[in-house]
Amino acid sequence: MGAVAALGLWAAGAADLPDRAFPRVVVATVVASVGGSLELSGDAGALAETHAGITVMPLSVTLTGALTVAAGFLHPLRRAAVRPGEAAWWAARIALLWAAALVGLSFAARQTFAVDLGSGVLGALSDLFGAEPRVGFAAQAPLTVLFGLLWLLGVLAVALLVTREAPLPSRLLRGRRAARPVAYAMVALLLAYVVVGLVAALVTAGVRGRPEQTFALVLLGLPNLAWLALTLGMGAAWNGRVDGPFGLPVPHLLDEVLRTPDVSTLTVGTLAEHDGRAWWLVPVAAVLLTGAGALAAALSPPRTPLWRHALRMAAGLLLTVLAVCLVGRISAHYALSLLGIGDAGGGLSGEVLLRPRLWGAISLAALWGLVTGFLGGWLARLTGLTGRRGAERSGPSAASGP
Repeated sequence: MGAVAALGLWAAGAADLPDRAFPRVVVATVVASVGGSLELSGDAGALAETHAGITVMPLSVTLTGALTVAAGFLHPLRRAAVRPGEAAWWAARIALLWAAALVGLSFAARQTFAVDLGSGVLGALSDLFGAEPRVGFAAQAPLTVLFGLLWLLGVLAVALLVTREAPLPSRLLRGRRAARPVAYAMVALLLAYVVVGLVAALVTAGVRGRPEQTFALVLLGLPNLAWLALTLGMGAAWNGRVDGPFGLPVPHLLDEVLRTPDVSTLTVGTLAEHDGRAWWLVPVAAVLLTGAGALAAALSPPRTPLWRHALRMAAGLLLTVLAVCLVGRISAHYALSLLGIGDAGGGLSGEVLLRPRLWGAISLAALWGLVTGFLGGWLARLTGLTGRRGAERSGPSAASGP
């Protein structure tokens, strides 16, 4: 996670930060990627005021950590002789080490920077009154440990849910058999969107140049955009705004839609007003969601009725979109004023906002899940894939799948 964060920040130009702050910014990025709490602060003397706050998860770093932790957790559990108690003890040891790491990261993620006010009015006032504005960040250790452990719990729970090899108590096995096909399909759907986004980003870098910006985006926030595209393709709407010199490391199209005087509405339609190719998000969502429904049907037990495929797909997609909406929201603002000057101008204030219209998004997710679950089950049945993997799983060798 640290390597991905460091490379992404380096591509974004953060290596040039003053006061040798780059390593601490990397640590802060890792903290934010697991839901840790970062508090921004400012100090400009008695004649100045600062206001700042940030809420964002760099999901490229998050996804890297989740895949690494899940692989490390499941690897020793694939032995047939492992008992559920041993799996619980292994999870507890990982949690203990992770908690200790979070404490260390929390105390390392602290830094302050001097703010260059330039040669304008604010700079002259700063020199006159001897004000030396500084801004900084610090991780809040208790909240970071709490949210980091919840993140780890979620990763381990999903890992146990999508694999059939890890041992579980007998009372939980039936629940996993019912939930695993859709859970596996939802993980595959999210990863498929990341792969599609990666291909699009690399093509864009090759065609338009400026590869450092593309690599910064890929290494820090590719899932943020890819999973946003999933919700937009389903018809969901987000509210957003970009104001001031601070912007999102996103394609120019998205920045153009969001850079408005007031909070704007982000939908596939508003994107298409600036670039008609945005309408491709809808058929891409339809194809990939139907494919996820077919995959879930192929992993389900034989003779599962189509209506049950539809209901399970609706439930799985609703929870997936809910998670995307919760981790994909962004809120960042900063303002500095000296003697009341600067908050409204001077280039020292800015805001970045992106938040979903949650109820509409999850309602559309349920509807899309019903339709694509039914279609996916029908396609799997038509091609003879329905229940094939499910039958293998329910057979005598279920405990030692591929």
